[in-house]
Amino acid sequence: MTVTTEAVPTAAPRPRGGIVQSATDSLVVARRNLIRMTRIPEVVLFGLIQPIMFVVMFSYVFGGSLQVGGSVNADVYRNFLMAGIFAQTVTFATAGAGAGIADDMHKGLIDRFRSLPMARGAVLTGRTLADLVQTALTVVVLSIVAVLVGWRIHEGLPKALGAFGLLLLLGYAFSWIGALIGLSVRTPEAATSGGLIWLFPVTFISNAFVDTSGMTAWLRHIADWNPFSATVQACRVLFGNPGVSESTAWPMEHPVLASLAWSVLIIAVFRTLAVRKYRSATA
Repeated sequence: MTVTTEAVPTAAPRPRGGIVQSATDSLVVARRNLIRMTRIPEVVLFGLIQPIMFVVMFSYVFGGSLQVGGSVNADVYRNFLMAGIFAQTVTFATAGAGAGIADDMHKGLIDRFRSLPMARGAVLTGRTLADLVQTALTVVVLSIVAVLVGWRIHEGLPKALGAFGLLLLLGYAFSWIGALIGLSVRTPEAATSGGLIWLFPVTFISNAFVDTSGMTAWLRHIADWNPFSATVQACRVLFGNPGVSESTAWPMEHPVLASLAWSVLIIAVFRTLAVRKYRSATA
């Protein structure tokens, strides 16, 4: 007697939605990059040393010679300075993000990611999220140093946390610019150089280190509409620090809203461009 057996159909894995898959894949890539950072601690260490050097140099070298609010006072300048240093720190992390992506491209790691069933934008999103975690750690350490040199907040903890949130959002937005640069060059060295070239005018033609009232009219207009300046102004307002601009430019009159709007716009534009570049570069 012949016995026939019927194959029991195996339930196919239920497909995940596009958003869910993209979020899950992004977190996996972010975890991979965070583990990699812990195995190369000197990268994190050097990222901490640079902003600390800026705090010490600007506070003690320039603090006694620059005017804030019409007077020269080192203590006042330190409180004025810190919002600018915080913003500079989160934006300078952009160069590292671009170099990291360029390094992955150069080593062929991106091609290996392409062979996996994962969302295309997850590679870039995961990388930028990991960089955001590293930036947050840097800001925490920098805040401790700032308190040691005399910086204080005067508007309460909730507003201060809001200011730090705006800083991290700006850093995340600028990291997408770095991602686009990293995808557009051939080597990590070129990504680092390209990531710093545009950052210097953005951070120094602003209200970060000096009062813009002393600038010529056309330069002050550029500084007032600089997305970087909007975040610095918002932080000074939320921290209660001196040096809040009296400019009538809209971003200076509504800095918190302007900072949010600029960051969201930068993310929307440059994430779209970076993902499109990623797809074409690896097609």
